[in-house]
Amino acid sequence: MDNFENHIPKASIPLIKKWIKELNILVKIKKSRNTKLGDFTVNKKEEYLISINKDLNKYAFLITLTHEIAHAFVWEKYKRKVAPHGIEWKITFKEMMLNFLNADIFPDDLLRPLSKHIKNPKASTVNDYNLSDMLRKYDSNKQLILSEIPDGSVFSTLSGRQFVKLNKLQKRYKCKATDSNKIYLFNPLAAVALLDNK
Repeated sequence: MDNFENHIPKASIPLIKKWIKELNILVKIKKSRNTKLGDFTVNKKEEYLISINKDLNKYAFLITLTHEIAHAFVWEKYKRKVAPHGIEWKITFKEMMLNFLNADIFPDDLLRPLSKHIKNPKASTVNDYNLSDMLRKYDSNKQLILSEIPDGSVFSTLSGRQFVKLNKLQKRYKCKATDSNKIYLFNPLAAVALLDNK
């Protein structure tokens, strides 16, 4: 087991360790992945494996780790009989997170968006823009995000593709690829590199 204790608030460690021991989960800390913050898998030996990105701040790490442990509890009870982020997972995750919803673990400014998030949790905290934006305040390496650059700016994504930021729709930004003129919808919190400010 990797030393995840260094990545989460101290007051949360005993309960997280209890859950991990109860289900005999192997936790691996991985380098940053652009497509996910963490994941839960079951191998051929029916062992539970969780991986979490090491670059998450301690609050995001705890939320993601709890999210993945909730998957393990749901799998233990239902196997493949329920949807991965269905009502069973939502209830389990909410009940688990309620243990941490206090000022000993989370700063005051995170308690309200986190309370709102666990009422109807999304498949990823990245899709909860309000909570994700508040969590960014605690990142040690802050990245420029799409919502911070002006409309009309040319930017590149982490993959190196270039786009022009257009206008915001309800939740996402319309952006035009410079190589094809195709329109794509972007999460406002997408990490970008500003190339030109028109």
